[in-house]
Amino acid sequence: MSLTKLEPDWCLDLEHTYADRVKQREGLFEIFRPMVLQSPPGAEQAAKELMEMCLQFLCSRYPHYLPLNLNKMTLHNDILKTETDIRTTEPLHVLLHNVPEDFAIMLRDPETGIYSLRAGIICSSQGWNLGSKIGLKLHEIHRPIPDYKEKTQFSMDRYFSKKPTENAIQRGSWSLEIDEPLFMPPNDPHEKLREAQDATHTMAKCHLRVDWQTLRRLPLSGEVIFNFKAVFTPVTEVRDEPGIPALILKVLKEGKKSLME
Repeated sequence: MSLTKLEPDWCLDLEHTYADRVKQREGLFEIFRPMVLQSPPGAEQAAKELMEMCLQFLCSRYPHYLPLNLNKMTLHNDILKTETDIRTTEPLHVLLHNVPEDFAIMLRDPETGIYSLRAGIICSSQGWNLGSKIGLKLHEIHRPIPDYKEKTQFSMDRYFSKKPTENAIQRGSWSLEIDEPLFMPPNDPHEKLREAQDATHTMAKCHLRVDWQTLRRLPLSGEVIFNFKAVFTPVTEVRDEPGIPALILKVLKEGKKSLME
């Protein structure tokens, strides 16, 4: 799975697509709402802690862009020219309007010890959406993945139950995409582009999509947070990176058929 230790200095990052991506995510919320953001009862403490953790990091790292008024408890976003009252705004909505990353809040069942998806904001899912996964247990979320039940379910459940707070991890999951589809629910028209070849698609339309994922346990509530962010790079830029085209070709030719499909 190519897991590595999370580099804490880069657990959240603002880059050149920041303003456009926040605007795009806000637009997706206006259209799809429960498919991209849900915060039902039971996850309030974890959602608040997650928001505070993100703001503490970003306001410390980018104080000239994101000053926080502790007297009024307002976040000033000098990039987007907005102001957010963090006392009256729901935690996940604070993240929606200021942090262009996805967060899934996983809560532990005290009786079984199994984790399930209880709240989150996810605007970059492909082939699924938050609304279709909310409330599902970890193995139910991963049911479509080949070999998950046979080879991965037990170890993943055990890993979640034993995961220490100080041991956050990260990985990059990648795919090749036509254009830059951020959110692609089931039966989305863009999904049809994967089913047939089209001679009109040039190399200029092809992008390498990397979903940069992290997994960590919150220190106060003890809940587990799955965080990911999609980044697109034109293949025309990637093809000059030493070894990368050969590695992509090797995976495409030799990857396990069920996983590739």
